[in-house]
Amino acid sequence: MNSKPSILLINPPIYDFAAFDFWLQPLGMLAFAGKIADADFKLFDFLNRANPFYDDKPKYKSDNWDRGSFYSEIIPKPDVFKEIPRNFRRFGLPSEFFINFLKTNNPADFVLIQTVMTYWYLGYKEVIDAVKTNWPKSKIILGGPYTMICPNHAKNLGADFLFGDEMPLSTTADNPPLWNLYKNPQTVAMKITQGCPFKCTYCTVPIFNKGFTSKPYEKIIEEFDSIISLGVKNIAFYDDALLYKADEIIKPFLRYVIENKIKVSFHTPNALNARFIDSELAQLLVNAGFKTFYLGFESRADEFQKQTGSKIFDTEFANSVKNLIDADAERNSISAYMILGHPKTEIQNIEDSLRYVNSLGVRTMLADFSPIPKTPDGKLCEKFVDMSEPLMHNKTVFPIIVYGDDQINRIKDMCRILNQKVKGT
Repeated sequence: MNSKPSILLINPPIYDFAAFDFWLQPLGMLAFAGKIADADFKLFDFLNRANPFYDDKPKYKSDNWDRGSFYSEIIPKPDVFKEIPRNFRRFGLPSEFFINFLKTNNPADFVLIQTVMTYWYLGYKEVIDAVKTNWPKSKIILGGPYTMICPNHAKNLGADFLFGDEMPLSTTADNPPLWNLYKNPQTVAMKITQGCPFKCTYCTVPIFNKGFTSKPYEKIIEEFDSIISLGVKNIAFYDDALLYKADEIIKPFLRYVIENKIKVSFHTPNALNARFIDSELAQLLVNAGFKTFYLGFESRADEFQKQTGSKIFDTEFANSVKNLIDADAERNSISAYMILGHPKTEIQNIEDSLRYVNSLGVRTMLADFSPIPKTPDGKLCEKFVDMSEPLMHNKTVFPIIVYGDDQINRIKDMCRILNQKVKGT
């Protein structure tokens, strides 16, 4: 091996019932690559909708904020899904594109594969098998949430290393995530904090992140400036508690953006904790260029909130919505996330909660519940599904198994009708 290793970074295809490019970016992998000292990198992203493959396919055109559909193909369902009344699909560039890439490029010393959802592991296996067949001497490193949540399962997928193992790579560099591996990237992700002060029972963040920390202000600005220099138009924040300790962290950043008149659109797919949105912060968010506000809500039922982490209560949520609207945020840019199919649905009062959000003049986005091992709620789900099989963590599958397809569709229809009544949507 040369003293300067060659490394291929791969963002795999998705095997699922549904998938949408909701600012889905391989931030973790690119951030890790930025810490590797002196290497030659190449990138293959199955989920890159800027790939020329999409040029003659207008049905996959992005919306104003660079969200859109992935190319997909219907494939046979795994046996465990045979009773689920949905088509199972493979999302992303066709597999032959990747095989051709492997055959026309010299083998890399290392192959780094990004993982996200535990139940997407069929896509990770596809990539591992292709690399082992075509580049048998390359060492494969698998990293990301799947490997942390299901390490024993991940060890059997065929990779040589899991993230966290001792690896023959120097990680002494301190570079920003390597977004420059993309040609003219329009959308990237940032994460300026780590961890969360809350302990929601459905979330792994308190398990894998002890406490809450933020990057130094200088490093945040350095990373942001490097992103802006690439001509990026959209930045999605992946923080779990972006607004916590706002006076120390996010407000100075927002003032930097405003004072330097930097034009970029910010988005919040990971949900903002609405209780922190006071009038000053709302105005700073709007003035800095935040275009979408996804607010974690889950339920207006006090008992449900108390039993799942007490993240926010209805009066706090209403105040945050008022503050955003008073700051001239567009109503159709504000959405409340609400879990659908939680094992404690009987105390969630989901229909009442949907009507409550609608009464505030904003929309609800239903988030199908995914049972996650090692969480308190994941433990509750063991009586419904085999939690040792990651496919059964699927967010489409679990609500249907527990509550039935008709009930799930009825609630989704109700949400859709209420959202259509919201002014400006």
